[in-house]
Amino acid sequence: MVPTQTPVGAFFSAGGTSLLTTAAQTRARARMTPPPPQWPSVWAVAYGEDRHGLWQAFEVAGVRQVMRWIPPGRFVMGSPESEPERLVNETEHGVTLTAGFWLADTACTQALWVAVMEGANPSRFNEEAENPVEQVSWEDIVQDFLPRLNACVEGLSVILPTEAQWEYACRADAQTRTPFWFGDQITSDRVNFNGNYPMPGGAKSEYRERSVMVKALPCNGWGLHQMHGNVYEWCADWYAGYPAGDVDDPRGPAQPPEGAARRVLRGGSWFSDAQDCRSAQRFGLVPGERFDSFGFRLARGPS
Repeated sequence: MVPTQTPVGAFFSAGGTSLLTTAAQTRARARMTPPPPQWPSVWAVAYGEDRHGLWQAFEVAGVRQVMRWIPPGRFVMGSPESEPERLVNETEHGVTLTAGFWLADTACTQALWVAVMEGANPSRFNEEAENPVEQVSWEDIVQDFLPRLNACVEGLSVILPTEAQWEYACRADAQTRTPFWFGDQITSDRVNFNGNYPMPGGAKSEYRERSVMVKALPCNGWGLHQMHGNVYEWCADWYAGYPAGDVDDPRGPAQPPEGAARRVLRGGSWFSDAQDCRSAQRFGLVPGERFDSFGFRLARGPS
């Protein structure tokens, strides 16, 4: 299929030079540089640029998933000691991601899961195809779903994001370090969580008691929907303590710590208190566990 373009603003030229002209567009582009080494990719059926940056999409049996370009950069991972409700496993440390990567703009939908798995839907909240797939384990995803998906789309090679990639993308272009990419408090109009338990000093809000469609709530500055709440998202890493100093491209230990073979989950869920939806919050569970609050988001390298 020939890729289609959906321009909002302007595109990169063939040589990688930005064609944006206005001051606002230039500022937007500055945070998204450098561009990916190849764009569009061979697997893209559509691609474009909007106010959040570059995107491209793949399809399986007519189900489309948009991937967003996440530029390389440096950030402080973890939380400051002054952050309300922080946990001891969130020690601040500098992280440099030396290469950009592609990240799905939403959690994997039930529609995509069913298209790849040929009809099998494990989800509890299965009334809408655009709800996130849940009740999937890390093993289900990595050992079964990802190989099938990558076999469906030539050159795709998607994986789970690392824990560092996940937190970097969650924080996006936030100008200050706060518990959430948009500030200190959350309410149910921005995050699907247990609104009966807000952050300290926050107001109670709706508790939906279930997941919602993956684009039902606002996206962050890089065009990523529901990095906070809705469903926890499995990451690639084994759960372990953070390093003592600054690191480049961390990927967690190659082997699980003795007696603690758990994989990382991030972001909180529809069932979570506000504190468990914070950008820095970490959770680990054995990779075979399945719950109706566990899902995932796809990632891919720079090309």
